[in-house]
Amino acid sequence: MNSKSEPGSRARMVEAAITLMRGSGLSGAGINEIVRVSGAPKGSVYHFFPQGKLQITTEALAVYSTRVVAFIDQALASENQPGARVSALFSAFARRVEQGDFHQSCAVGTVSLDLDGDLQALQDVLGRTFSEWTALIAAHFDLGDSDRTRSFASLVLTAIEGAYVRARAERSARPFMEAGEWLAMLADQQARAAGQSPE
Repeated sequence: MNSKSEPGSRARMVEAAITLMRGSGLSGAGINEIVRVSGAPKGSVYHFFPQGKLQITTEALAVYSTRVVAFIDQALASENQPGARVSALFSAFARRVEQGDFHQSCAVGTVSLDLDGDLQALQDVLGRTFSEWTALIAAHFDLGDSDRTRSFASLVLTAIEGAYVRARAERSARPFMEAGEWLAMLADQQARAAGQSPE
């Protein structure tokens, strides 16, 4: 195997896995599909990923999560006030789903729907990822109490995941915009109650 092609083939397989999982979850990201989309030699799969599908899925989700963290952080950091931050976040996700022509969801969400009892290791990865995203969102808000702030962040993440489902079904970014509007009002309300009123 050409050593110069190995890193490129490996990266293409990871990217293919991310694309496939965002489109159709774990069930749509089989080894054959990953090879087809990536254009990598089929024989290289187990060279790069000796543990097979579980390994490539886990690594692809880690790469995807890093990108989502940066995406969320950038959107929330673009505004100074709680409600405006929420609005910016949901507007960013609305643009994201539109750019994918409503064919792609959150890879972590789609894979979660495919879990069964034989995938405990992967379930742990998904759970930790959602927890990390919740903590990241919470870090951008101060609702006067850490538990309340984290609970609000959890609600925001739940709304994002649910909006992905409806956006694909309805081929509309409206679920993101509606959820963002209501959660922005809630964020400002809770911030005022916590003495964090906008200047």
